[in-house]
Amino acid sequence: MRPHRAPAATRTAVSAVAALTLLSGCGAAGGLESAGETPSAVEPKGLWPELPPASSAPYDYGEGETARIPGIRVTGGDVRRLDPVTVTQAGLKAKTDRDSGLDELPDSTVRQIKACRTAPDDCPVLPPYYRDLTGDGRDELVLGVRMPDQQLAVRVYMPDGGGLTRIMSTYDAVISVELAGRDLIMRAPSVIPGYEYRTAWSWDDRQRAMLPTRDEILRTPEHRKGPRPRRTPTKPATSTPTPAPSTDAPSDPGASTQSGSAAGTR
Repeated sequence: MRPHRAPAATRTAVSAVAALTLLSGCGAAGGLESAGETPSAVEPKGLWPELPPASSAPYDYGEGETARIPGIRVTGGDVRRLDPVTVTQAGLKAKTDRDSGLDELPDSTVRQIKACRTAPDDCPVLPPYYRDLTGDGRDELVLGVRMPDQQLAVRVYMPDGGGLTRIMSTYDAVISVELAGRDLIMRAPSVIPGYEYRTAWSWDDRQRAMLPTRDEILRTPEHRKGPRPRRTPTKPATSTPTPAPSTDAPSDPGASTQSGSAAGTR
């Protein structure tokens, strides 16, 4: 929490209480003790105020770009009924509201997507996840598409007026992808050893799209610096337990998609 300046009357009252406490000898165990004066906030200092403000962005990050997916109808606004491969294939023909180029996929990945029905083992579309990211009470569809060089394209689709609108499209060489509340968080490696990038994408009502609201470079947690040792079972398992289905993942993502999780994709 940032330090803040308390009102003058409050500071005076605190000082008076602290003085009375010291005079009354309440320094014994369990008594009140002064923690000192509240630190004052430091106002921001503007640098080079004579510089004119920039009139355009230096590069297109792809933020705020959306696209209506042609030929996709969302019955009852339920995106769980949609087939992720069908959505991804239809998205290849989508027209974006502006051209950042970040919605484009490599030619090799496009060929694999088009061949998902005939060559499902090579299909780059990962199993879908679902979460209400816009706060309207309906789930959005979160899809991942594997790309060359360990890159991952991440896309979010929103049910909109009986159809489907893509409200986020980006790609990176990710360490992990997470859903936290109404945020989608992507972690990517940094060129600085021991550090990683962390970008949180959040819904923006005004833009009606997911925007990168927090972009940070952070120290890598200690447990990620080295591979974890694998545990070797002492005796063979007699049966294989059935994993409990995730509340965010479908019970059957479809035979046309590969097994895997969007979280922890590398």
